[in-house]
Amino acid sequence: MIPLIKPFIPKQEDLMPRLSEILYSGYIAEGDATYKFEEELGKLIGNPYCISLNSGTAALHIALLLIGIEKGDEVISTALTAEPTNTTIALTGAKVVFADVDVNTGLLSPESIEANITEKTKAIMVVHYAGMVCDMDKINQIAQKHNIPVIEDAAHAFLAKYNGKYVGNNSKYTCFSFQAIKHLTTIDGGLLCLNNEADYLRAKKLRWFGLDKKVARLDNNITEAGYKYHMNNVNATVGLVQLENLNLNVFKYIENGIYFDKHFSGVSGITMIPYSANTEPSYWLYTFKVEKREAFIKMMEANGITASPLHLRNDRHAVFNALNKQLPNLDKFYTEFVHTPCGWWLNEYDKEKIVNAVKKGW
Repeated sequence: MIPLIKPFIPKQEDLMPRLSEILYSGYIAEGDATYKFEEELGKLIGNPYCISLNSGTAALHIALLLIGIEKGDEVISTALTAEPTNTTIALTGAKVVFADVDVNTGLLSPESIEANITEKTKAIMVVHYAGMVCDMDKINQIAQKHNIPVIEDAAHAFLAKYNGKYVGNNSKYTCFSFQAIKHLTTIDGGLLCLNNEADYLRAKKLRWFGLDKKVARLDNNITEAGYKYHMNNVNATVGLVQLENLNLNVFKYIENGIYFDKHFSGVSGITMIPYSANTEPSYWLYTFKVEKREAFIKMMEANGITASPLHLRNDRHAVFNALNKQLPNLDKFYTEFVHTPCGWWLNEYDKEKIVNAVKKGW
């Protein structure tokens, strides 16, 4: 069975000597390897204000803390995402307000975002779902008009692009995940990209109890309680080796996604998803809309190919108290969209097999 998701781990001969060196170095917590990983990510993305963390969820939480989100506030978000996007908002005590999606893309609708803004709205959480980038041209305009900060949840969108630059250079807060099954895994980990030194320095303290790592422990004075959200040298070392293999992991997703864009175009029974203006996806999952989805999934399974909608829409979780929220575009999109494999593990035979299966119908 061709899987929908599969972690990429570098070759043993490349990874294990580096891991062995760090494991027996005497310093396995946050240290030089962690800072080197941050530096290399900053160079790659084009943003020097990169904070490595132990998860994408930690990145989301620190972003919300930097904004000052608290009980009684509202954060506009999407229900089409993995749960941590919204459970993290709930952890602050703020209310998750679900905006509707664009019925053509499944990404947050700028018009619905604006319609849901109230005097309690303190942030807009956008999700670049499955590696497709939201309509940031319109969302940026709305955010500037109402003076509301945007957090980009880019857990699915590492090395996707907006305006010709890698995601991580647009909003004040962009969050990535390096969890096991993402484009690039550090086994677990995350990254927060910021756009100013003040937030950067504060975030570095928040990830380590509120302590300043540049000051001797006995000379430190915590002025704001922080968390144990830091990355360690072991995960960072995995990340450094992963960055040396971008052509085999992340860029392979993109190469395969472009292949499917070409070969699925015009196929009967499926509707291609248009990408937002000035964006280039990174195709964590290949996504399109399909007629008779359950029959399609069964046909793909019979051909040894996994296909799935993958995520439960978050407004179905009782914790968000959103069952009466009307999201007609999501209602329609959620019954039609499906994901098919797109990752590094696909060879030419696999890609042809997927395309041929879809073209034969169901």
